[in-house]
Amino acid sequence: MGDHHLILGEIGDFITDEILADTHDERYRQKIARFLVVDKGYAKADIHPRNPLTVAAGSRKGRLWVDFLVTVDDRTIMVLKYGPGSLVTRYRSTLAISRLMVPYQIPVVVVTNGEAVDILDGETGRLTASGFDRIPSRKRMLRQPARANSLIISPKRAEMEARIVYAFEIDGGCPCDDTACRIA
Repeated sequence: MGDHHLILGEIGDFITDEILADTHDERYRQKIARFLVVDKGYAKADIHPRNPLTVAAGSRKGRLWVDFLVTVDDRTIMVLKYGPGSLVTRYRSTLAISRLMVPYQIPVVVVTNGEAVDILDGETGRLTASGFDRIPSRKRMLRQPARANSLIISPKRAEMEARIVYAFEIDGGCPCDDTACRIA
């Protein structure tokens, strides 16, 4: 664990009941998980925390953890990435992540610092809304038709998106951050 993470004890994961290190960042993640269930109507089984993603940029590889994937009817419909600080600086890497976690474009991309939230259209990358209250509810997402085949990510596109994630999250990440690391 990096020196800039103050460990406050232990905290139970709202989704999995797993015991985690209690940090300020983890408290925000738990707040987000609880909000998705209590306020937005998602089942705990819809929310998948701490998803590993391995990316390559040429011969260099790295691994990071994607905070939340949200699935409805066995389809990943939303990715949420938490990070302290500016939201705008996280747009491009989170859009790239949304094109790597599953073989198709995840339609809703959420970037948050725990206090503010921006929601992006996964396909266009455009900002569609801001604020926790604007995160789409489960009920709303069930009403939207799946655009399955039109948004398949090609291998070439995935390679380019992986390079973006590597540059922003691995090379550009804080050296004391334990949520991303070089593995080769």
